[in-house]
Amino acid sequence: MSDKQFKTTSGIEIKEVYTTCNPMQELPAEFPFTRGIQKDMYRGRLWTMRQYAGFSTAAESNKRYHYLLQQGTMGLSVAFDLPTQIGYDSDHDLAEGEVGKVGVAIDSLKDMEVLFDGIDLEKITTSMTINATASTLLAMYIALAKKQGADISKISGTIQNDILKEYAARGTYIYPPKASMRLITDIFEYCSKEVPKWNTISISGYHIREAGSTAVQELAFTLANGKTYLKAAIEKGLDINVFAKRLSFFFNCHNNFFEEIAKFRAARRMWAKIAKELGATDARAQQLRFHTQTGGSTLTAQQPINNIVRVSNQALAAVLGGTQSLHTNGYDEALSLPTEEAAAIALRTQQLIAYESGVTETVDPLAGSYFVETLTDDLEAAVWKYIDKIDAMGGSVNAIEQGYLQNEIADSAYQYQKAIESGEQIIVGVNKFTADEAINPEVFRVDDSIRQEQINKIQQLKSERNNQLVAKKLENLKEAAQGDQNLMPFILEAVEEYATLGEIADVLRSVFGEY
Repeated sequence: MSDKQFKTTSGIEIKEVYTTCNPMQELPAEFPFTRGIQKDMYRGRLWTMRQYAGFSTAAESNKRYHYLLQQGTMGLSVAFDLPTQIGYDSDHDLAEGEVGKVGVAIDSLKDMEVLFDGIDLEKITTSMTINATASTLLAMYIALAKKQGADISKISGTIQNDILKEYAARGTYIYPPKASMRLITDIFEYCSKEVPKWNTISISGYHIREAGSTAVQELAFTLANGKTYLKAAIEKGLDINVFAKRLSFFFNCHNNFFEEIAKFRAARRMWAKIAKELGATDARAQQLRFHTQTGGSTLTAQQPINNIVRVSNQALAAVLGGTQSLHTNGYDEALSLPTEEAAAIALRTQQLIAYESGVTETVDPLAGSYFVETLTDDLEAAVWKYIDKIDAMGGSVNAIEQGYLQNEIADSAYQYQKAIESGEQIIVGVNKFTADEAINPEVFRVDDSIRQEQINKIQQLKSERNNQLVAKKLENLKEAAQGDQNLMPFILEAVEEYATLGEIADVLRSVFGEY
């Protein structure tokens, strides 16, 4: 008999055998929603198969979007390049070397028009992974929908808009936390009236996990951030029963199959309790809806074809955990942006699970498993400990300002790396079952010349637009930022006159400062 202790990645002990669990009388679609938020789950409607894409210019990304839609993608998910994420136009000195690299370059409404050329915004849902400049990108999307003649009360999608995890884990913030929170609550308020079907925030654990957290930390820090957003919106006078219905979450799915399933089940249960405690009485305002992406940091450059199996395991865990939307990573993403072949295989992975595995035919098929139910309880207990600690510090903003979240994530990442180096944590093809191989699959590269292409477009735009009117709209935005008016209408007016993303961010920098 082995003396070895078995634990999840979060350090929760795994027993050799489970013979009991807390008896569960709960049904799906009933508080606290452990078993899912829909009565019939995937029998009624499959999750949205949403593939994340964006690179180079708007025209190149548009081609990939049309390709994905032809392959059966149900929703688009836009990746933006780093200059766009931190509020710099492509012609800014700090944009050099980064234009179009990790996502698409969007400098103005002109680029947004090209990005969605031939795509009806009333018929597709779009998710935009954007945070510090979320207000401007959303304004561009709304402006484009209006130009298409769409009823903006019918357009639907999600902006990530989760700045707290940027300070804790990812780093693409611009303004100080309090100014950033103002922009976020302005978006909540504006969209609840003007774009009621839009999900105004996707509270992200994904990047917390990618930075090296455990599953427990991912869930704890994400829910603590969510609680902070709820409180900020309530303080602004918004009705929790209205705006909480438009919140969604974004989780990672890593390799520990049962821990990930338990994480998703615990997440729903805990969020329902948090929302209810803060005054939500409407069931839909208590429900946690979430998008999942398979774990980017679990992909290996060694033996990259193995990543197809990793992604399949992770996608299956997300489906068994009850995700509403899913992106599966390309097997080559440890080496480059995904090729068309890798993107197609990633989508086929979801379609195989949906149409061939049979796991969609009953709701929460793992309910009642001694192991899964116990693990869900154990995980929840560990997460509450973290949340109680963050609450005692005065909430997420204070915990981030004191460096607590950052230090916990960094320590966890360090421990995980030590476990890989010692061989305690096996990574197939990396520290076990290795092979002498040249890593040279076909990779996707973005040409540096696209920066000059973007600069030319900006120069042409500035020569054609009404610069006097743009200056007036930017001045109006500055005055509003100095006061306490909702900034979204002012940003939208500036965008519609073809003010650039960088110009708008610079106005807000001049008022709020940089963090």
